[in-house]
Amino acid sequence: MPETVPETAPRVLITGTAGFIGFHLAQVLLKDGFRVHGYDGMTDYYDVSLKRRRHAILLQNEDFSATEGMLEDEALFARVALDFAPDIIVHLAAQAGVRYSLEAPRAYLDANVIGTFNVMEAARELKVAHLLMASTSSVYGANEDMPYAETDKADTQLTIYAATKKATESMSHAYAHLHGIPTTMFRFFTVYGPWGRPDMALFKFVDAILNDRPIDVFNHGEMYRDFTYVEDLVHGIRLLIDAVPERPADASQIEDGDSLSPVAPWRVVNIGNSDKVRLLDFVDAIEAELGVPARRNMMDMQPGDVPATWADASLLQRLTGYRPQTDVREGIARFVAWYREYYGR
Repeated sequence: MPETVPETAPRVLITGTAGFIGFHLAQVLLKDGFRVHGYDGMTDYYDVSLKRRRHAILLQNEDFSATEGMLEDEALFARVALDFAPDIIVHLAAQAGVRYSLEAPRAYLDANVIGTFNVMEAARELKVAHLLMASTSSVYGANEDMPYAETDKADTQLTIYAATKKATESMSHAYAHLHGIPTTMFRFFTVYGPWGRPDMALFKFVDAILNDRPIDVFNHGEMYRDFTYVEDLVHGIRLLIDAVPERPADASQIEDGDSLSPVAPWRVVNIGNSDKVRLLDFVDAIEAELGVPARRNMMDMQPGDVPATWADASLLQRLTGYRPQTDVREGIARFVAWYREYYGR
């Protein structure tokens, strides 16, 4: 058991620590000597036992504590934030899933808009040194020019999920401007890896293939995604914690390609692998790693889906000196190794 960090260690409140990305980020921050408090609603959107296992691992560290609660519970979240008194808030919790937003749009408004507002209110009350919040590549919507850059106009979202995430970007900019809260939004690109979500493509494909079920391959496999390995992603977040945006004296100080607001200490940053992988090639790589062919159910594009995503991650590299680079075949191999161990397959 590692020694407890000093009381003076930086304190980070992370929402969504029982989730895929929050779990990995909490591990990194604890290793780096932060004190971390997690807040998670443990909703049943997917297997709650997987969420509880993640939290159980984190709770083995004496510098991690957690509260179970919904973000929509304003009083509870405010009390937790006040008691923990974080220096930094990283807001990752959300109702995720592009396709589920077609079935249950209200869940996205409650969790992503109202919940995020409650997080911003806590950040304002506590005057945190840095507020960092998750957005998504889905905000680029119908944009066809790629790779996607943070300075591109993003007003054509195709799902309620994407629309709620774009709303939180706008809300956070207003709070950064009005209250001087240094704020960084990150746009994630198809995150995958060990302890991943069962509703994501890699998990679904591996689980189906090993259990002799067909996989649904949308748009007949002619889709492209910028797959980002989870450890690369959270390393990017860790570095961005230290890249605190400052309100510029005037717009002339903003470098080309920087999304820094001219009127607020606010910035949005892509975190992606800067490469696009064809879905058919992704399936081929999974089959090769498993040594089992998939039974492919070739399907048309689903409503709200986009044919491709691809990140321009040059701003992340400029701010942190880092760019995600894990090859998708290596990432798949690591996920499969975890899956086999976790499920005994």
